[in-house]
Amino acid sequence: MGKIKIYLDNCCFNRPYDDQTQERIYLESIAKMYIQQLIVDNKIEFVWSYILEYENSRNPYSLRKASISEFSYRCIEYIDKGKEKEIINQALEIMGTGIKEKDSLHIACALYSACDYFITTDDRLMRYCTNKIKIQEPIQFIREMEGKL
Repeated sequence: MGKIKIYLDNCCFNRPYDDQTQERIYLESIAKMYIQQLIVDNKIEFVWSYILEYENSRNPYSLRKASISEFSYRCIEYIDKGKEKEIINQALEIMGTGIKEKDSLHIACALYSACDYFITTDDRLMRYCTNKIKIQEPIQFIREMEGKL
């Protein structure tokens, strides 16, 4: 079995920049930073996509945008727009369950890349059910990985 492959959505990448006075946000931020360290330490792999790139390009905060963009270079795979036709078909199916367009594109990219986990801090996405990928928030992911890495 190869390394665990993950996809972090845009809200997950931005979590450390949210209001850290809220306990949940603070804990998710620490967990997300720990996940990034696992990537840096080459213990897990992550995938970046054209939709992440697009959303990050729309970030109004230049330092945040630059930091997230810089980290994107650590990905082991980049899902580019050339794969869009296959991804859109999957995304349309996901949208049929009530998931918004951009969110469905993120999930579809993760599925296209055969990621093991889709990591998000979005409560609505946490309610999406599929047997094709595990959808977890950062703290759940760390708990599940405990002892596996």
